[in-house]
Amino acid sequence: MGEWLRHRLPERVEVGAMLAEERFVYADARPVAEGDPYLPHTFVWFHRDLREEPDVPGDLVVVHRDERLVVVDKPAFLSSIPRGRHVRQSVVVRLRDELDLPELSPLHRLDRITSGLLMLATERRWRGPHQVLFEHGQVRKTYRALAPWCEDLELPMTVRNHLRKERGVWQGEVVPGAPVNAETLVEVEEVLGDHAVYRLTPRTGRTHQLRLHLLGLGIPILGDPLYPDIHETDVDDFSRPLQLLAAELAFTDPVDGTARRFESVRRLPLTPAR
Repeated sequence: MGEWLRHRLPERVEVGAMLAEERFVYADARPVAEGDPYLPHTFVWFHRDLREEPDVPGDLVVVHRDERLVVVDKPAFLSSIPRGRHVRQSVVVRLRDELDLPELSPLHRLDRITSGLLMLATERRWRGPHQVLFEHGQVRKTYRALAPWCEDLELPMTVRNHLRKERGVWQGEVVPGAPVNAETLVEVEEVLGDHAVYRLTPRTGRTHQLRLHLLGLGIPILGDPLYPDIHETDVDDFSRPLQLLAAELAFTDPVDGTARRFESVRRLPLTPAR
């Protein structure tokens, strides 16, 4: 089991020391020993050591809260859920404690570097009815992005193509000739010199869809570390926020049938928070 754990876990996990301290356990709480025979289809449990995470700057604003839902307006660089190197500095971990809601969970995805609205269920019993809305495309999402102004573009325009993003590969790509699986309405809201604020209405939810669609129009979103080129930045560098804002959410409440609409308190351009 010791050999298997070293093969399975990243190098940063000190397997030998954790085995010696009996920090790996089986489902019945027995400690895993270095020389235990390898047992397939067996669960092994452990708590990994967490790094000291710097505070993500910017306000985490609660836009709305009721019995079933919490809607927050998150700053760039704050992860929605605990994962990888971002555990304590995540919306879920922070708000479960601050709001005393131990079952709080997000109903949809919002990238760590994207700012704006994230909707969460207060308890497990409310997760299903509201998550179905996102799964069936019944939530109207509106984003705003700051990108180069191109007067030659004929807007509004609907971008339709096939996007593919493979696990473990940083960038997604357009697959020519493949069936359409991504669609975004692109409109211009305001021209700011050499840049413009674009209103984006996605009708699908592919990974990196908005970033790839604006890139394909020749107007990549400002502050993007992946498109058009990959820029390696420190995970704790908060100096250059992606200029993409999840600005509005609107839907019909599946429980009481009321019309719901929420709007971000943030505006473009987004500046580095202090």
